[in-house]
Amino acid sequence: MSLMPFTYFMPTRVECGNEISKKTGELVKDLGVSSVLIVTDKGVRGAGLLQGIEKSLASANLHYEIYDEVEPNPSAETIHRGTEFIKQQNIEAVLAVGGGSSIDTAKGIAAMATNPGHILEYEGVGKISNNPLPIIAIPTTAGTGSEATNSTVVTNKETSFKLGVLSSLLFPNLAILDSALILRLPQEITAATGMDALTHAIESYTSKTASPVSQAFAMQAIKMIGENLTRSYFVGTDIESRENMLVASLLAGVAFSQSRLGNVHAISHTFGGVFNIPHGIANAALLPFVMKFNLPACADQYREIAIALGRDVSGLSTVQAAEKAIETVIEMNQCMNIPLNIKELGVSLDVLPKLVEDSMRSGNVFVNPRLTKASDIQLIIEKAYEGDLEGFNNSNRNNSATKIIEPAVVNV
Repeated sequence: MSLMPFTYFMPTRVECGNEISKKTGELVKDLGVSSVLIVTDKGVRGAGLLQGIEKSLASANLHYEIYDEVEPNPSAETIHRGTEFIKQQNIEAVLAVGGGSSIDTAKGIAAMATNPGHILEYEGVGKISNNPLPIIAIPTTAGTGSEATNSTVVTNKETSFKLGVLSSLLFPNLAILDSALILRLPQEITAATGMDALTHAIESYTSKTASPVSQAFAMQAIKMIGENLTRSYFVGTDIESRENMLVASLLAGVAFSQSRLGNVHAISHTFGGVFNIPHGIANAALLPFVMKFNLPACADQYREIAIALGRDVSGLSTVQAAEKAIETVIEMNQCMNIPLNIKELGVSLDVLPKLVEDSMRSGNVFVNPRLTKASDIQLIIEKAYEGDLEGFNNSNRNNSATKIIEPAVVNV
């Protein structure tokens, strides 16, 4: 990577430790607030994961209310209802407890509690002008890294489009990483969120706007995920691998908050918006195909990724070593029962033009390591649909069936 000017900014305070969420009250009180809105989903609440947090808040004499309406691929309407609720209750801070959907929703509520209009008006970069309410994030999955990022992703149900809102003001004030909260995570969620974190790290590491700082975070995340994800999946109750995955997810989040991502996220967000496919599973299934497409542009980096994932590449050419990174991702998907094509996820090619157009709206396309046109996005989707990893090196083709879409905004 050539030297270039870069900025590193990540203001989030991070507290990590087994059962540290039982200290949430005193940690939140340090922010100078007296009341919080817990933003979560009914699954997290039903699993009893809020009990220790609620007790801690009560012990610190902090008033709290609970908003548990978060759904997968959270909608603008959910954020709007949460914003109305927090204003009515005159609450001073937002505490997300859950996966990326809960944290994204909490960020949206915190921002719209202090800014005018509707969340959909803030699509793009740097449009939030007023400081949001303080944001505290307690992840209950090891994958999204949202507790350390400057963005939130919102679904516009009217257009079936997932849009991004990016602002340095959206970094949480505090992230609390408690491995005890993910010990009972189901295998399928462990797999999906873990591969989501790996996708973040790989796309950040190879991004055109990567810096030495973001790459350092990304590479450490890749190494830790390679060493801990499958153990978390098969053992589950191994506290060390669970904590390592939480830290790896955070590191990947820090990395991509500085560098953006790539074509996997450009496409997977459309799958969430149109088909309501869980984000981590969509990323995992797409990752080998985007890596295959990108290989001619970043073989050296893929070689480094293969080594970080534990592959022996001695005696191999750079390209052969790079292929080992792709093979490893496929093997990880296979052993955790993640589909090797997107057809099994419920993707339909009947709406292929919309999938291509919505993907090209993403700013991630422009930082993807290999120059990407609309026809390339179409090819990636078609190949991933069939599970066919051959024939990518002849892409960047002209395809009269699909017009290149220039995005109206730079999206996440």
